[in-house]
Amino acid sequence: MAEIIQRDGTWAFDGTTVRITPGLHRSVPLFRQTYGEIAVPLEAVASIVFEPERKRGRLRIRLREGADPLLQATGGRLPDTADPYRLTVDVDRAGVAEYVAEEIRHALLLDQIPKEPTKAYLLPGPPVPVSVRSSDGMVSFDGTQVRIDWSDTSDRVKRATGPRIIHVGDLVQVEWLPNSGYEDGFLRFVTRETVFSKLPAEKDPYALDLWGSARRDLLTALVATAVTARLPHPSTRTGVDHADRPRLTATVPPPADHHDVLLRRLRELGELHRDGVLTDEEFAMTKAVVLRGF
Repeated sequence: MAEIIQRDGTWAFDGTTVRITPGLHRSVPLFRQTYGEIAVPLEAVASIVFEPERKRGRLRIRLREGADPLLQATGGRLPDTADPYRLTVDVDRAGVAEYVAEEIRHALLLDQIPKEPTKAYLLPGPPVPVSVRSSDGMVSFDGTQVRIDWSDTSDRVKRATGPRIIHVGDLVQVEWLPNSGYEDGFLRFVTRETVFSKLPAEKDPYALDLWGSARRDLLTALVATAVTARLPHPSTRTGVDHADRPRLTATVPPPADHHDVLLRRLRELGELHRDGVLTDEEFAMTKAVVLRGF
């Protein structure tokens, strides 16, 4: 067993699995503490390196492309401090960090682990159900469907469409960009019907606009990862369109009971329009969005 324990977390390698446990110190980002322990199978590892610095160093694992739904969902956009595959090491523990890195490198050579992309996810992602409250509303995923409940500060076009329920079978992919604190982020659920939608995140009823607490909004990556883990693996895609999204070959008909929901939603929109809550333009746009969603 090769193990290193730091305030930032603990890494332990038993010859087959690298077990990464986040530290409990307040300096450890909320995202890593919430994501929890990660068991990385050796076959998911591409390489490991220890980067020594004057005051402290960093131990980093690079995973094989396609092995982890977290990396797939976030596209390398996680801030360095929130990256669970990065461990800050005190200078007096540099020797231990080098030892752990060498043990993992030796195992990679001994087991002849390839560096090529994987054909399936080798890590499971976060467990479901998972629910996160963001600046734009509450987003939940139970393993079969996504539900978005808008907040009072969401755009009124979004609130007029009501809660958004998206079945995982209707999804093409998930797009995620973190809120940096300087620029808004978003969590967008791309369906077969909305794949060419150009609505900005603040008005798109299939997207959460992330503009509030960057620390809290970062947790939406948990939902993005849980959904991504249950979508077809990227290696199964046969092509992409000009927007770097999967080509669409078929559509899934909506469930029969959606007809009643659609009629009710349209009636509600009509009442909002008649009462002057929605302008003519907003009513037309929102109605089109609702029809596309069903």
